[in-house]
Amino acid sequence: MIEEIIILNTHIHNLTIEETLSIVDNTIIKGNQIHHCVVNAGKIVAMQTDLQLRQSVNESDLINADGQAVVWASKVLGKPLKERVAGIDLMINLVELAHKKNYKVFFFGAKEDIVKTVVDKYTEQYSSNILAGYRNGYFKKEEQQDIAKEIANSGANILFVAISSPKKENFLYENKALLKKVNLVMGVGGSFDVVSGKVKRAPLWMQNVGLEWFYRLSQEPNRMWKRYLVGNSKFIILVIKERFGL
Repeated sequence: MIEEIIILNTHIHNLTIEETLSIVDNTIIKGNQIHHCVVNAGKIVAMQTDLQLRQSVNESDLINADGQAVVWASKVLGKPLKERVAGIDLMINLVELAHKKNYKVFFFGAKEDIVKTVVDKYTEQYSSNILAGYRNGYFKKEEQQDIAKEIANSGANILFVAISSPKKENFLYENKALLKKVNLVMGVGGSFDVVSGKVKRAPLWMQNVGLEWFYRLSQEPNRMWKRYLVGNSKFIILVIKERFGL
């Protein structure tokens, strides 16, 4: 039984990245399915009012804390998480696992040139054997089921969905039955942008002290200021209220 904590109406599994990888590998070996999700401060804030997003996240099979702020909050609230499991780190490790174990990966999301760059990079680094298929993340609501069927019929063991929240979570939740043949379905947010080289990731020391958001903000201040400055402030207030019962 996986240890689970609940903070701010959000379920989170208390796992290291190695434990998460092991669970995914065993799931693929057994032919089962895991719907994976990560949460950060911004998503937890959104979940307080977006009940569909809350349901989509909390009914996932595996939920990791992707954000040092969430780990900090878990300690403040007396429910300490073992470590942060960043979605991009998990994705990178899963691609390597796919190469080692002959698993197939479908890359879904981002702009066409971005997802194509990601696919080219990984097939060059490993081989084309890891590739089940790919598709950009631009589609109409009525196209959802056809896309899900395409992915399901591709032979993919692993599906990465690089679409913004809550569209990503809702796509995976609403099409879970159609995607039942895919062993791992996982939202990866902006990870394709980082892997492609479009966006630089913060230095490791900034990641470790919880300042990755600040590095991201400095790269795209006009687009990111509201998400991080307003969102992080709301998250801190929520944690304080929860801690002191306000």
